[in-house]
Amino acid sequence: MIRYRRPKQDDAVIMHLIETELVPLSSMTPKQLDETKKELPKRLSQGVTLVASPYYEADALGFVHFMLHGDLLYIDMLAVAPAAKRKRWGNLLMVHAERFANSRGCKRSKLMVDTVNSSGLAFYSKLGYSTIRLHSSSQSYELEKFL
Repeated sequence: MIRYRRPKQDDAVIMHLIETELVPLSSMTPKQLDETKKELPKRLSQGVTLVASPYYEADALGFVHFMLHGDLLYIDMLAVAPAAKRKRWGNLLMVHAERFANSRGCKRSKLMVDTVNSSGLAFYSKLGYSTIRLHSSSQSYELEKFL
């Protein structure tokens, strides 16, 4: 099931997923990573975070955090636990985020993927995202999809 984030229950799991699934793929310096980690609670309080779990009271298996800017859906973070990968949780999270945004007038979606994240690039490509540019300063690709 996909549900809204419940901070007291979900934030420890979300922070763990960020630390184990997203940080290793980042090209940020240790100093930049420390700053980003400090900002995470504030970042999660902005926008919407959806959580994948086998049932309502269960711990999160994955999450997607996103923001809406006019007609743009911006996918900020997506991570799925290793044991839950390749079981369609990431796909479900993205479909729910896109439907949420579409119902609020969004016409397109953007996200950033680190250049070393080849499995992430393949995943988003299967969902219809196309690379529109490389940001060499952050070593990441900007991807876009029309909803």
